Amino acid sequence: MPSEHSSKQYELDLEAIRSKVLLMGGLVEKQFKDAMACFRNLNAIEADRIIAADVEVNQMEVALDDACSHLIVKRQPAANDLRTVMATIKAITDLERIGDEATKIARAARTMHQRGMAPIAHEETVRVMADSAQDLLHDALDCFARLDEKQATALIIRDEMIDHEFRSVMRNAITFMMEDPRTISASLDTLWVAKAIERIGDHSKNIAEYVVYVVEGKDIRHTDYASSKHQNTIL
Repeated sequence: MPSEHSSKQYELDLEAIRSKVLLMGGLVEKQFKDAMACFRNLNAIEADRIIAADVEVNQMEVALDDACSHLIVKRQPAANDLRTVMATIKAITDLERIGDEATKIARAARTMHQRGMAPIAHEETVRVMADSAQDLLHDALDCFARLDEKQATALIIRDEMIDHEFRSVMRNAITFMMEDPRTISASLDTLWVAKAIERIGDHSKNIAEYVVYVVEGKDIRHTDYASSKHQNTIL
């Protein structure tokens, strides 16, 4: 059995890691927000800055993964403690991938600037979609910090709205390209941005699912857990 001292040290080590994960989350949130502003303004210089900033996010992923590995080896956590560490490792990976998607948005903005193109009629839908994803990411980090299982379940359902908005953007873009081939390049770039936003929503939902895993010990990935729980709450 671990001593009281080692148990307290484990909690301190884990809390230090979780604090850095939330710091990483804040950087990724800003990266996404800046990328969307860059897409709206087609600012090539800002796009280059956002792309370069992804290096810091990648470095944080490597450092935090290493810290988690050392924590497992040194403290040998079991049961819920081990679930917490594993969920933290997975959340780190999802945050790094959100940074990658933000970088894709910045690259699309830079490409459109170089071609002298402006976002076409889907811009408003994409903006609404991005706002939804930004809120989802922020709330996912909040419930991860507090291990709020109820909020996490609600967030999982909200991701379906972003998926619906993406399908709407895709249908509209296809219609534009069919009606006017001159819009193909701009429509495709807008679609890449919309897809990146949709993926950010997915990664944010994953973080919420990890909260349920830590609190309840249930792996709810690829299930309808959230919808079923929501229906039971209504009933």
